[in-house]
Amino acid sequence: MEPDLSRRTSTQQRWGTRLTKLLNSHIFSALAVAVSIVLIALVEGLPYEAKVTAFFFLLAMGLWIGSSLPAGYVALGAVIAIVLCRGAEASLLYESFAEEVVWLMVGAFVIGEAVRESGLASRFTRAVVRRARHSGHVMTLLTLALQVVSFFIPSTSGRAALSMPIVKEISALLHSKRQKQTLAMLVPIMILMSTSATLIGAGAHVIGIGILEQTSGQTISYVQWFIWGVPFVLVICAISLLVLQKLYGSKEPLQPLAEPSRSIEAEDASDSSRLTVMEKKTVWMTGGLIVAWMTESLHGYDLAFITMIGALLFMTPQWGVITWKQGIKSISWSLIVFVAAATALGKGLVETGVVNWIQQRLFQLLDVLQHVPDFIILLTVLIITVTSHLYITSHTTRAVVMIPGLIVFGQSLGLNETAIVFLSLVAMNYCVTFPVSSKALLLFYEDEEVAYDAKDLLKLSMIMLPIYVLVMIVFYYTYWNWTGLSL
Repeated sequence: MEPDLSRRTSTQQRWGTRLTKLLNSHIFSALAVAVSIVLIALVEGLPYEAKVTAFFFLLAMGLWIGSSLPAGYVALGAVIAIVLCRGAEASLLYESFAEEVVWLMVGAFVIGEAVRESGLASRFTRAVVRRARHSGHVMTLLTLALQVVSFFIPSTSGRAALSMPIVKEISALLHSKRQKQTLAMLVPIMILMSTSATLIGAGAHVIGIGILEQTSGQTISYVQWFIWGVPFVLVICAISLLVLQKLYGSKEPLQPLAEPSRSIEAEDASDSSRLTVMEKKTVWMTGGLIVAWMTESLHGYDLAFITMIGALLFMTPQWGVITWKQGIKSISWSLIVFVAAATALGKGLVETGVVNWIQQRLFQLLDVLQHVPDFIILLTVLIITVTSHLYITSHTTRAVVMIPGLIVFGQSLGLNETAIVFLSLVAMNYCVTFPVSSKALLLFYEDEEVAYDAKDLLKLSMIMLPIYVLVMIVFYYTYWNWTGLSL
């Protein structure tokens, strides 16, 4: 009897564990469906197409977080479902592969493979490892390096693309899967957190300043943004690193670095301080790309087009760094499909009027702040702009949609429009809740070699979002006020 009872208890425990895991893994999906149904049933003022798009967008969000389904499958399925339910034309799907971010990432994969194959990624990795004793040191050194890079590459996507081969090399040093996931999450988060350091850190900054100049005649110079932005970035990046290491980090020792797959000649020279021919060629071509990225306003070609030119040059027969076949094989097509479909979902929210509907409700809320203390105004503006990435997935679109309304709001209350724009743009730079919230996050999401878990990203954001707002408030009443930034 006792063995039968023991087996029965063990079976019940196994089924109980499976049921618990099942419930936990689908809780976010169930919540998304519930919210979506309420949205469809109760919300007034939204056309049918907008409700359908919002429904499947929220459903996709829930499935990305709470299910084990491939992210690309969910995103593609959501777009197809919207078209089937007559929420959009089929062109929404077709045109999604014509988006700038899609071609930017295609080129980024090719360039990343060239940097890895040339040996530069391994060289940089060895330089980092020589100064690090464990994985925590590696993450700290990477964080510092990414702060410097933000002043030279005016694109979060560009910084993420150049970081990818280095992250893959360093990932080989880590023993546990958890540490590899933490590294894949650390880099894009630090890239995004460092965006506020410089005026050219994101295209949204330039757009926001342009709108400010057109509407009020005021502006923010590169130097002034530097003075206001750098101290804040140093503090928020340090806090982000501490929180990330506290949640997921460890001090495990590093294992020996595996030799990269490159030519024997390059391997023989890998320990030398002199660059190989391939490394020199890669340095020159990468340097040219960086210059082209930085001078986008002069030549008029966007980042994606420049990146594709660079990818083509890296694959040039006899002269390039890798072959055409190597470049094509390096592209994660599952990730490309996910990015294209996810971008289409975000575009659908804008075109069907969902974003406009949300914006109108937000600014109706702001209208009641006519006779309240400045602290309440500041807190309200920060909360709205920090959370704007949840419903406006494009960083640039957030600036285009929200900055004009915020300037008008500031003028109606007699506030300093410059302060409103700067605070809003810095707040909009927070976008680390979902993979779809940023192109830099998308690049590292579900990659075949390095990837992070969307649940971990959400957990981190639930902690960092209030901290981000709190740090901005503290900076406003201290350093920013002392340096002339005031509402």
